[in-house]
Amino acid sequence: MNQQAEVIPVITVDGPSGSGKGTICKLLAEQLGWHYLDSGAIYRALGIAAIERNVDIHDEDRVAGLIAQIDLEFKRNEDNCWGVFLDGVEVQQQLQAEDVGRVASIIAVYPKVRHGLLLKQQSFQQKPGLVADGRDMGSVVFTQAQHKVYLTASAEERGKRRYKQLMEKGIDAILANVIDEIEQRDSRDKNRMASPLVVPKGALLIDSSSKSIAEVVQVVLQSL
Repeated sequence: MNQQAEVIPVITVDGPSGSGKGTICKLLAEQLGWHYLDSGAIYRALGIAAIERNVDIHDEDRVAGLIAQIDLEFKRNEDNCWGVFLDGVEVQQQLQAEDVGRVASIIAVYPKVRHGLLLKQQSFQQKPGLVADGRDMGSVVFTQAQHKVYLTASAEERGKRRYKQLMEKGIDAILANVIDEIEQRDSRDKNRMASPLVVPKGALLIDSSSKSIAEVVQVVLQSL
């Protein structure tokens, strides 16, 4: 990052799946009037681009070459909700598609892709500030961020939240299985070779197990 970018404030919010990072980050960005970055969506968006352009997802160089060609934005859509826009077109719904997730998991292991998307993520650090949601925002992508947060919650609580989401979408699920999947995901994230999930040095640790969304947002704002 250049010297100008380094003075632009960044809040990184890292943590395990289901801890509420996305909701908290969107509210922080809204209240502060800052830009928002959903790092997890970037790999899926690149996956969509690869599918649409018939790029061989097993060709690391070609996939990495796509990064400079795509335009990615996080902004509010016509319904005033945060959306992901790829080359000017909202792809929020497509991000959840099974084939997109499969492609994203394949290309995410490529070193050239990870490096290219690292630079892509850092390019979102623009005035007046950035709120970055992910699993390695404070530890890898924005190591010099002025404000780092690590948001967590018990696996049981995160499982209940995920279970509720599935029920609201009409998707059958067994709570015990959902919690088990959360715990397995935690293990994979913490033990993966590339950018494992860790508490960034100097991060504010917040356990949201017994806190409301508004309470978590207030804790973060008071720490700034």
